Amino acid sequence: MNVFNNWRLVILLCLALGFAPFFPEPHIYGKLKWILSGAEGMKIMDWFDVLLHGFPFILLVRLIYKNVILSSKKR
Repeated sequence: MNVFNNWRLVILLCLALGFAPFFPEPHIYGKLKWILSGAEGMKIMDWFDVLLHGFPFILLVRLIYKNVILSSKKR
């Protein structure tokens, strides 16, 4: 079984890696706020951090698209 198509693993990654650390706010939330306010002062490490914490959500969107949207078009 392909790990990128495993719903349980992808959701676990979203909850664990995507939102870590949880306090004072989820890391990805803080980075997205920073980007939406202009991304001034962001360095390459910050962009890598966005990619790292955002990758589980990219996998989740991919799974939703693959399994929900494409399967409804086949009907």
